[in-house]
Amino acid sequence: MNDLATIKDAKAALRVEAGRRRAGLDPADREAGARKVAIAGLPFLDPGSRSVIAGYRAIGEELDPSLLLDRLFEEGQTIVLPVVVAAGQPLVFRRWQRGDRLETGAFDVPVPTPDQPTLEPDLLFVPMLTFDRSGYRLGYGAGFYDRTLARLRARRPVVAVGLAFAEQEVDAVPHDAFDEKLDWVVTPDGPFRIER
Repeated sequence: MNDLATIKDAKAALRVEAGRRRAGLDPADREAGARKVAIAGLPFLDPGSRSVIAGYRAIGEELDPSLLLDRLFEEGQTIVLPVVVAAGQPLVFRRWQRGDRLETGAFDVPVPTPDQPTLEPDLLFVPMLTFDRSGYRLGYGAGFYDRTLARLRARRPVVAVGLAFAEQEVDAVPHDAFDEKLDWVVTPDGPFRIER
């Protein structure tokens, strides 16, 4: 078996294990964790800066960033949400403001309507199944965020912030050359920076 096949198998096994672990978290603890993240905000952001921040709509047991996005919106940040254009393509991001109507997008995820402007984010919240202290994460295997981060980083600096529960951390996430690293991870226990 070649290295890529070995990594692919290791990722598949870890996805199952990580999904099971995250699903086992108490729903009340998940809700309390999302509140803690919102209350803490993003202390590493320059308070006076105005950024385009890419959120996401939580699916399943993901850490729900809704309260955090509401806070950032109130602080004057521009919020965008990801839209899947097609398999194998990077995500695009449409502006979202509280009260905007959303429509059902790919994978039944709510997305802003096509009449909303498409903007490039300065900071992206990245959902995940698991992560490690080196900044590697494991998503669902479609590669949308890796392709998106690679495209954005080729143009200009962007900050990738993984949102997760502390219980999702593992010692090491299997990765290959196409996997983009996070810059920060934020859990209910607080943020930590990934050292480069």
